Amino acid sequence: MAIATISPVTGEVLKSFDELTPEQLEDKLARAAAAAAKYRLTTIDQRVEWLGRAADNLEKDADTVSKLIVTEMGKTYRAAQEEVAKCVHGLRFYAEQGPGFLRALPNEAGSVNAKQTYVTYQPIGVVLAVMPWNLPMWQAMRFAAPALTAGNVGILKHASNVPQTALYMEQLFRDAGFPEDVFQTLLISSGRVEQVLRDPRVEAATITGSEPAGKSVATIAGQEIKKVVLELGGSDPFFVMPSTNLERASDVAVKARTLNNGQSCINGKRFFIHADVYDAFLALFAAKMGALVVGDPMDPATDIGPLATESGRDDVDAYVADAVAKGATVVVGGKRPDGPGWFYPPTVLTNITPEMNMYHEEVFGPVAQVWSVSSLEEGLSLANAHPYGLGSNLWSEDQSERDIFIRDVQSGMAFINGNTTSYPEIPFGGVKRSGYGRELSDLGMREFMNAKTVWIGDDVDA
Repeated sequence: MAIATISPVTGEVLKSFDELTPEQLEDKLARAAAAAAKYRLTTIDQRVEWLGRAADNLEKDADTVSKLIVTEMGKTYRAAQEEVAKCVHGLRFYAEQGPGFLRALPNEAGSVNAKQTYVTYQPIGVVLAVMPWNLPMWQAMRFAAPALTAGNVGILKHASNVPQTALYMEQLFRDAGFPEDVFQTLLISSGRVEQVLRDPRVEAATITGSEPAGKSVATIAGQEIKKVVLELGGSDPFFVMPSTNLERASDVAVKARTLNNGQSCINGKRFFIHADVYDAFLALFAAKMGALVVGDPMDPATDIGPLATESGRDDVDAYVADAVAKGATVVVGGKRPDGPGWFYPPTVLTNITPEMNMYHEEVFGPVAQVWSVSSLEEGLSLANAHPYGLGSNLWSEDQSERDIFIRDVQSGMAFINGNTTSYPEIPFGGVKRSGYGRELSDLGMREFMNAKTVWIGDDVDA
């Protein structure tokens, strides 16, 4: 894919960028390594001062950056504003909490024959981030904020269709006072990620993306014995039980499936509805999905903008066509509109079977699969049969159902009576083929730190 801003609304190439030459890439890696040697010695007080300044600058730039995000990947302006605000919050969270996360943790010295023993957390060095286009600012920021707080240096290989957002992030940190080479954007194709990851100056990597991309990065990192965090696909289950408020649950179900134009790894994608409330829920859900307005993402009246890429829209259309050909029922939507841009309507499907491709894979667009189940246990059995295990969602007022859900759902995150989302305050990540490792909170920061054990014995006379 060319490195370019291409309008999802019209398909027009708005701005193209040259890929880094081999010499330019080598220069950036050399500068990152040199920066890491110095930046690790800066004080935490200095780092968080720069983080706070970055938050202030981003807040001032919110309108401009939001419009840039809309231009590059097609989400609504309102959604882009929310993404930028979340990034500001993330920066301020680490500016406020980072010093506490970096405090040495004392151990019991007497039991190990020491005068003192503790664990100190130290930066690992240069970390490569391979990031996707769907949340172009937040995905990268939830790596950058904790990594820079920890004293690491970041190099960002962003998706090729959001180059201007990537370059803005580099400038944001420079303008905030961070040393020039502490955070750099690499305008390179995905085929050159292996070269960067194998470079001995790069200590670790984090990737948010597809399962095939994650496998490739994990394989290379394993061969090089380098730490990697993987946040890959998700086909999150959304359970609705009879004890809940169906009006509220259906409202959130619509948001869960269509957030970010349906292009989020933690969107609710598979809806398991108890048979006692299935008909009532489906009627509410379908009506609300069908009422959403698809159109210009800058129009305040628009609920759903275009998908970010033409190939992504074609993939969604192919999943739906395959399911319908094999017996799925279209309740709402399901037909790709004519005209320019990469639009796809909110769609609700029932009668999903294992023969259909979408049964086993992730549909990255506003398409919901709905099942009727006789019990929570039946729903969990169906949900857990999927290879992914990122987030999950339950709507129930029954404490025993909540306990079963928390215990038995195979996911990295379990949300009850609220939409699955990410917060800087709590860990984010999955299990099974959704990846491993955690982002955000103190855990996300410590993923790329050396937990160094320190043992100090009694003084011994010469």
